[in-house]
Amino acid sequence: MKTKAKFSTQVVSERSSGRSGVLLVWLMLILVIGLCRPLGFAQETVVLVGSGSSVPGPLYNKWAQEYNKRNPGIQMKYVPMGTSEGIKQIARGSGDFGAGEAQLTAAERKEGDLIELPAVLIGIVPIYNLPGVHTELRFSGELLAEIFLGEVKTWNAPQITKLNPEASLPSLPIKVIYRPAGKGSNYVFSEFLSKTSSKFRTQIGTSPSPSWPVGVPAERSSDMADKVKSETGSIGYVEAQYAVKANIPHGMVQNAAGKYVEASPETIKAACHAVEAPAWDKFSASLSNAPGPDAFPITSFTWLYLRATSSDPRRAAALADLLNWMFTDGQRLAAEDGYAELPPRLLAKVKTKASSLH
Repeated sequence: MKTKAKFSTQVVSERSSGRSGVLLVWLMLILVIGLCRPLGFAQETVVLVGSGSSVPGPLYNKWAQEYNKRNPGIQMKYVPMGTSEGIKQIARGSGDFGAGEAQLTAAERKEGDLIELPAVLIGIVPIYNLPGVHTELRFSGELLAEIFLGEVKTWNAPQITKLNPEASLPSLPIKVIYRPAGKGSNYVFSEFLSKTSSKFRTQIGTSPSPSWPVGVPAERSSDMADKVKSETGSIGYVEAQYAVKANIPHGMVQNAAGKYVEASPETIKAACHAVEAPAWDKFSASLSNAPGPDAFPITSFTWLYLRATSSDPRRAAALADLLNWMFTDGQRLAAEDGYAELPPRLLAKVKTKASSLH
């Protein structure tokens, strides 16, 4: 009984904490959007507000930091609150852009008058915490599916040792950590698993809100990185730059050509090239499990979600300035920060599309 009571208290505490986090994000968004009202300082300054995925959060923070130096008359703020929520906000007319890793549905495009434009390329990597294991582990899509379905339960299970015969794997239980509903990394990760595992495709499918059968949630990408880093035996998934900058071990993943590939700007761009070339105009294409020996298989665009038309010429002009900067100086800064920028031929077409918005 004591154990049950303790568990109940913990669940209530976690739920309360989750609600507090959501409330805080909403208050932040309301405050930032309030800056856009034509009062006092805002009469002279247009504050462009974006909201959405935490996957590219560090990049948007860097972009805001640099972009806001160039012109005091146009400023940019970004609020990380999840891909699904970012789409909802821009569709409702809140803010100036959304950001995330889920493809818009036909209904979202039509009802919200929305389009998506690629911002940069990202890779989702499996991260793990296994003290004493110094080799980079190999994962197939099928193995990752079995782990996240709860079928492979220990680190020395035959399915893992078969792919990693040189690693001295412990008999630790696997602690699965996943992202909660509405997250872009869920969409990319579950799409890859659905393409590589018929069992996962049938039981879970592709979604920003999968019904994960095992594990515990981590609210933001940074929370995922922190949890895996602190929990021995844990496994999760996160954008590659979170793993690199937090020095968290992350595995190689088997691609469609059967090769185990590490995420890097080069292998992520190889996935994009395999899908987009030669036309370079599939702005909403899926890049996961792309063909080619060098393609990292859990690759995606992170998109900007934009309204196709605007009723406010001043804000539209400010947004056009921001988009032009994102697709010029912003791409250079992304590359300097470790992200894979858009390939030149795709970038040229994205810029042309962005310039046609009004």
